[in-house]
This record gives sequence, C-alpha cells and structure tokens, in this order.
Amino acid sequence: MTMHASGTFEVKLNVQKADSKAAESANLGRMTIEKQFHGDLTGASAGEMLSAGTEVAGSAGYVAMERVSGTLHGRAGTFALQHSGTMTRGELQLSVTVVPDSGTGELAGIAGKLTIMIVEKKHFYEFEYTLPETP
Repeated sequence: MTMHASGTFEVKLNVQKADSKAAESANLGRMTIEKQFHGDLTGASAGEMLSAGTEVAGSAGYVAMERVSGTLHGRAGTFALQHSGTMTRGELQLSVTVVPDSGTGELAGIAGKLTIMIVEKKHFYEFEYTLPETP
C-alpha cells in the first residue's frame, strides 16, 4: 500500500572548491548538502551535488545523492535519495527517487518518490512511498 508523508525541511548547501581548472572552466560545480526534515519525516540528511551551468540565465542541470537518517511515520532507519534535475530558463524538472535496497532498520525495503516544492523561499516535501508490512 502506498503511504504519503509531508512536511518541511531546511537545506544548507556548501560550495566546494573545483577539483581542477578544467572543471572550473567547464562551469561544473560541486556542493555538500545538509538537510533537517520536519513533519511526517523527522531527521537529517547529508549528501553531495554535482552541477553544470550554462551561458543561458536560468538553465542548468544537477545530480545529487543523499543519505537520510530519521523517523518516517514512527519507523526509524536510513535510506538514500537520488536526485536528477534540470532547469530550462527558470523552469525546474526534478526527479527524487529512493535508491533501491538502500533502506535500513525499520525502513528496510522502502521505495518511493519525493517531490520538493519551494514557496516563498520555504522548502516543502511530499513523499509517496511503500514499505514491507511489519510482522
């Protein structure tokens, strides 16, 4: 059965120095990610993001991986999220998916997709997920 979780989160992005002049001149970037989740999912995450900018304002792409540690509707554990996003002249297309078999503890077997919304600079999430039934 598909479950639904929602809430807010804060995110802190820390720009990392380019590994090489070639990466810098190609407009490639790298950041670390730290999040605090509130609502049906409570906990924190840490991750890494790679991005590519363009000469066109508002157009870019990014990929990221993050490990979430916390409690989801009372079940404790961890799981990984995989991000793939593009922005075309300011219009965002984003996919955030649970990495298969990444769940641990009471979140073992989790699968699903997370949607991120930003309203007036505040971050919200909607999470549609499944978990194996507990015995």
